[in-house]
Amino acid sequence: QVQLKESGGGSVQAGGSLRLSCVASDGTYNRKCVTWFRQTPGKEREGVAGIYYDVGTANYADSVKGRVTISQDKAKNTVYLEMNRLKPEDSAMYYCAAHYRVPLCGTWNLNDYISWGQGTQVTVSS
Repeated sequence: QVQLKESGGGSVQAGGSLRLSCVASDGTYNRKCVTWFRQTPGKEREGVAGIYYDVGTANYADSVKGRVTISQDKAKNTVYLEMNRLKPEDSAMYYCAAHYRVPLCGTWNLNDYISWGQGTQVTVSS
């Protein structure tokens, strides 16, 4: 089971940018689907963007389309989430997660994921 570690979170002003990273240690992302989720206190964890690692096919939540790009660097076993034109409502703990069931790549169902990172905090001030 792949171990995931997020980084890159921080505090930015509205309109700014951040790039989050999710490194797969103790394994690789090969033949896996990787998704970024986010969660704020009192709310359910929601999907932000997902990618089929081998091919690079991606999907995005409507709330972030046009502002967010998910990508992979196979040499570094890393999945990135580039976020631009950030809004205060983007503030959340961001998690990456992975699973093996390629036909379900892009699912937002939390129960489909078998590996989770511990999260990285993003705070956007107005």
